[in-house]
Amino acid sequence: QVQLVESGGGLVQPGGSLVLSCAASGRFRTINAMGWYRQAPGNQRELVAGVTSGSNTNYADSVKGRFTISRDNAKNTVYLQMNSLKPEDTAVYYCKAMVVRVYEHEYWGQGTQVTVSS
Repeated sequence: QVQLVESGGGLVQPGGSLVLSCAASGRFRTINAMGWYRQAPGNQRELVAGVTSGSNTNYADSVKGRFTISRDNAKNTVYLQMNSLKPEDTAVYYCKAMVVRVYEHEYWGQGTQVTVSS
C-alpha cells in the first residue's frame, strides 16, 4: 500500500507565502513524476506544477514566477513553495505521484485547503 500525506495548507493574506509538503510512504520501487493539482469550488481539478524524477519542472501559466516545485528523492517528498499568493489561488491542493511497485500507478493525497483572504 502507498500513502501520500500532505501538509502545510492554511489561511494566508494576499501577498503571503505558504509551503506545501507531500510525503510518500509504503512499499514501492521508485517514484517517477510528482505534481501538485488544485480544485476550487465549482471548478475542475487543474495542474499547478509538476516535477520529473530528474527534477525537470513545468508550471501552469497562472503560477509561473510565484510558485516553485521541488522534490527530495531521499525523503520521497515533493514540495510547493507558494509566494505572492492571490485570492484566486484559494483551493484544495492535491499531490499526485506516479509510483512504481511492479507497474506504475498514480496515487493521490487527501488534499489540503489553501485559503488566501484578508
